[in-house]
Amino acid sequence: MMTVLACILSFAVTAIAGRFLIPWLRRLKAGQEIREDGPTWHNAKAGTPTMGGLMFIAGILVAILAAGWSRMLHGDCKHLYIFGFAAIFGLIGFLDDFEKVVHHRNLGLTALQKFALQLAAAVAFLTLMRYEGLLTPNLYIPFVQAHLVMHWPVYMVLAAFIIVGTVNAVNITDGIDGLAASVTVPVGLFFAVVATWWPGREQLGVYAGALVGGLLGFLVYNFHPAKVFMGDTGSLFLGGTVAALAFAYDMPLILIPVGFVYICETMSDILQVGYFKLTHGKRLFKMAPLHHHFELCGWSEVKLVAVFSLVSTLGCCLAALGVLGRYQI
Repeated sequence: MMTVLACILSFAVTAIAGRFLIPWLRRLKAGQEIREDGPTWHNAKAGTPTMGGLMFIAGILVAILAAGWSRMLHGDCKHLYIFGFAAIFGLIGFLDDFEKVVHHRNLGLTALQKFALQLAAAVAFLTLMRYEGLLTPNLYIPFVQAHLVMHWPVYMVLAAFIIVGTVNAVNITDGIDGLAASVTVPVGLFFAVVATWWPGREQLGVYAGALVGGLLGFLVYNFHPAKVFMGDTGSLFLGGTVAALAFAYDMPLILIPVGFVYICETMSDILQVGYFKLTHGKRLFKMAPLHHHFELCGWSEVKLVAVFSLVSTLGCCLAALGVLGRYQI
């Protein structure tokens, strides 16, 4: 019940916040700059307000505080750990967005500085989760219901890089109207459902429900044609949320099926760059990341979002089947 309440509250707060945030962003002239090497028809989107991720961040925060309050009074603050961690990544994105679209200066963080901050945040979060007893070095393997026992230092290094990779994969996926939000809704639903199977993880279910509601509220404004973009503020926050939830449930490998779209988007970018260098100028895809390739193949943005969301949903359904044995369902 609290998960459903969190979803409804987050949707309402996000949708209402958008009515005020979008005009404010327009007054700031916080318009998106379009990549010169992107599809030419994206130039029409130049000037669309960005940093819209602030609206679902606010929606999620209000919802998890309201819906999770009773358990917070008894010291159960798991959902706040997730939010705090994701908010750090959102702040990193906000600093970049603000410099680029408000001050029109590329004086934000360098790639190395971003990586260092993301890595530090990941290690801090993992340390906290270990201290709270929510994390073990036994790497859970879905489908076979087995664990790979690892030494803590090895596990921490692996986990930190999984988190940073996930965050940036979600960031890459945010390239067309409604895409990142739409493919993440099934991911939030997956974690919300799993919370109902696992006693003691109710607060994580509250957070997952708030995530779903916030993204649906955001899609009111972000679905094609988008009135606002989430910016790095939103996409890095989303990436931090997805990664943190996977580790809070102590099953990071579940990111492979639930994050299949993110992985494909990232791999297309890596393969494109590698192939380009190896062949001295040839391209494996018409354009990377993958959603741009399909755009150049003639797919509309609405079709792309629908297909990618369906793939994400199928991946999450597969993930649910893969963990059923863990909870004796």
